[in-house]
Amino acid sequence: MITFKHPTMRELTDQQVRFAPAIRRQEQLAKAEKLLAEIDPAKSYPYSLICFRITDFRPETHAALQIAGQDLTHDLALFIKKVERSLPPLPIELAAEPMLTLEEVGKQFNVSTKTVSRWRLLGLTARRVLRGSRKHLGFPQSSVEAFAAAHQAQVARGGRFSHLTDTEKDSILLTARQMAQTGGSLTDVSKKLAQQFGRSAEAVRYTIKNFDRAHPDSPVFPQSGSPLNTDSKTKIFNDYQEGKPVDLIAKRFGRTRSSMYRVINEVRAEQLIRTPVDYIYNPEFDDPILEPIMLAPIPEHEEFDEKLRTMRAPKDVDPNMAYLYERPLLNKPQEAHLFRKMNFLKHKLHKLKDGLDPTRVRVTDLHKIESLTEQIKACRDLLIECNLRLVHNSAAKHLQIGQNLDELKSDAHISLMRAVEKFDYGRGFKFSTYATWAIVKNYARSIPDENTHKMRFMTGHDDLFDAKADIHTDEQELLATAEMAKNRVAKLLQDLDPRTREVIRMRTGIDGSAEMTLEQIGQHFGITKERVRQINVRGMKQLREKAALDHAEV
Repeated sequence: MITFKHPTMRELTDQQVRFAPAIRRQEQLAKAEKLLAEIDPAKSYPYSLICFRITDFRPETHAALQIAGQDLTHDLALFIKKVERSLPPLPIELAAEPMLTLEEVGKQFNVSTKTVSRWRLLGLTARRVLRGSRKHLGFPQSSVEAFAAAHQAQVARGGRFSHLTDTEKDSILLTARQMAQTGGSLTDVSKKLAQQFGRSAEAVRYTIKNFDRAHPDSPVFPQSGSPLNTDSKTKIFNDYQEGKPVDLIAKRFGRTRSSMYRVINEVRAEQLIRTPVDYIYNPEFDDPILEPIMLAPIPEHEEFDEKLRTMRAPKDVDPNMAYLYERPLLNKPQEAHLFRKMNFLKHKLHKLKDGLDPTRVRVTDLHKIESLTEQIKACRDLLIECNLRLVHNSAAKHLQIGQNLDELKSDAHISLMRAVEKFDYGRGFKFSTYATWAIVKNYARSIPDENTHKMRFMTGHDDLFDAKADIHTDEQELLATAEMAKNRVAKLLQDLDPRTREVIRMRTGIDGSAEMTLEQIGQHFGITKERVRQINVRGMKQLREKAALDHAEV
């Protein structure tokens, strides 16, 4: 990233970009370009004079500051670049003189587009122009000619790329192939060969890339010239998500850091945009006047926050049920507001995604999508957490002999999450009515299925891991039975994933240790109590099914 050499020039630039009207910035841009053409790198210039030449204002601060001509050339060019970028693009038809594109300037002087971009820091003037509906950098013809006349040495040195002899090219390609076979990336190899042959890194890199394009059957860097396929892009994104350094990923694929970031943002955009948005539409979402109201905090939010801070479970409540009292209950206006806010945010997300192309999405758009997604999740989580007592009460009402309360609560919890997504607040009903109906409907389907499963396999539930001794056997037989039960339990546990197996061991104390609460286990693994309960329920269900298939005795 290119930065200012003097903080005062950075401050001046920020002030003009942020506060000066567009017409003033246009004037300052022309003055800065004129001043840049007059700078002598061997001299020093007072900051007060520089500021006066650009803004017509002579500051009292930094009166004694002198800036070396070479540093001023760099900072003034950066000032011009940033101020120009802050102005709206000019339709190319309205340009006062012919405008050359970045590629046309590079072709005219036989240099790369990156070299032309670097020339901008030496005073080459550019403007953003509109050609059709697309933005481009345009270089005024007179500015290009003036720059070439004033910087003949730089222009000539940049054009040396075309004067590489065939012998030099062959030597570069041969050495590059040898270095590539030892694992070097295109960027690293280009830098090393540039020092070795006394050429610019860009000249070496373009020599290699041009050869690879012309000889696709025997390229020096096979990956650098060919487009990445979908699998490679996904692999790059996954490696980045796992925390691997971008430099290492770029080296593995023979690409540059910037190309890796482009791929990462492309895959990220693809995943974010292609994920469907399911929500309940309401006509008031299209009224911009209502947007601040819909995005405001919930009604009586101060009282709700106070309750949230002071929530405590009643003394007679089982410690395993204390998590049900971590969130206060919502009243009807608060509930309706949260549902409206959640669905309105989904509506905004849907409209944003519809207008984006994954291959041309900007990073700012991705940030907007992720921000909306986080806000939606916060609303949904609060609605779920404030209704967990409804889940517990529904499960307790439908508990029958031989059934497991945790399993019923897990099923009800899934029904609650679905109900939050499908509830239409616009009909005026309370959410608890709709959620209760959804949970009961799910029980009407799942409980008969579970009873049928139990009758088919005729297995027990709660005593799966208890070694039941036969009172008519002798001591030796008791020990043998206990050992067999222990081995059978160990074998069943081996079929579970490591975390689920450890949760069950801690929860049941099966290895002889003391039983642990959901909260203690959650602290051990760094997860919530509810997640621990779900893992335990799922693991016990898997064990029962495995025991049934193996005709285990319980």
